[in-house]
Amino acid sequence: MSTNPLESGRFAQQPHFQVLRPEWPAPSNVQAAFTERGTLDEKGGDDGAAVAAGLSHFNLGAHVGDDPGRVARHRAAVDARWGVQAVYLNQVHGRVVQPLADGDAQGATADASWTTAPGVACAIMVADCLPVLMTNRQGDWVGAAHAGWRGLAGEGARAQPQPDADGHRAGFSNAELPPGSPAGDGLAALPGGVLEALVQAYLQVPAAQPGQVRATADLVAWLGPCIGPTAFEVGPEVRAAFLAQAGAWRTQTGAQFTPQPGGKFLANLPGLARLWLAATGVTAVHGNDGTAAWCTVGQPERFFSYRRDQQALGASGRMCAYIWLQAR
Repeated sequence: MSTNPLESGRFAQQPHFQVLRPEWPAPSNVQAAFTERGTLDEKGGDDGAAVAAGLSHFNLGAHVGDDPGRVARHRAAVDARWGVQAVYLNQVHGRVVQPLADGDAQGATADASWTTAPGVACAIMVADCLPVLMTNRQGDWVGAAHAGWRGLAGEGARAQPQPDADGHRAGFSNAELPPGSPAGDGLAALPGGVLEALVQAYLQVPAAQPGQVRATADLVAWLGPCIGPTAFEVGPEVRAAFLAQAGAWRTQTGAQFTPQPGGKFLANLPGLARLWLAATGVTAVHGNDGTAAWCTVGQPERFFSYRRDQQALGASGRMCAYIWLQAR
């Protein structure tokens, strides 16, 4: 029996697309899925139409040069399959977190989202970057983040959203954490990257039960497929950006970069995400462990990869990670 966590036995074949279901200890009312590239038909289109090689099969990105009607059909198939309203973001490699109450936030400029509303799905598109899904053990909150290196390190766009109708605000600075926050010193020791911003957003959501206190120890995270540590070559500026903000985690952070000829490095993106999550107090992390089975670059039949396909084929589609609450 195969030990590959992405083998077909752990995929659910859906009409028109395949998905990877996270294996993690989420509450039963929390649902999550990651779409793979899939195989719609031998021509690569969803209705027999030929499409660019880099976009063939189940592309969900509306900004990559694909036919808008084709992308809309793919997105509609997702909503119909699970009975959800997926909310897609305009992702910019930043740290802004968008609260979702319904579909009104469709297309908001942000790199993470969260919701407490059943039937509303947080959606994160990727083609090498790391998708991170989160929930709490109480099963009353879910969130998702787009963790490319810039967003993870806090090097991307830093514009802040305005408070929503309930007064919640995501993506605030570490200095705004309330005294005695359960996040402890971990959040204060790291920059305000997208994962820290999503954890901070969770801590600010009013507890569902009287006397309940939101705590990072209640969070569970899942890391999806991304560019692997044998394929993600970066310049010294990327390593420097992480080291400059790592504080007490400098040694562990440096270990996520393997020197290469010419002053380059191979970066372990899921390893960095696990480290950054641990620093915030989130230690229950599942999914991508940096092994080849999770690498988007090395599996063209299964995953889109921007780094592999954009230059060689002229385009790269997008996969999507979803998480949502079912009504209890």
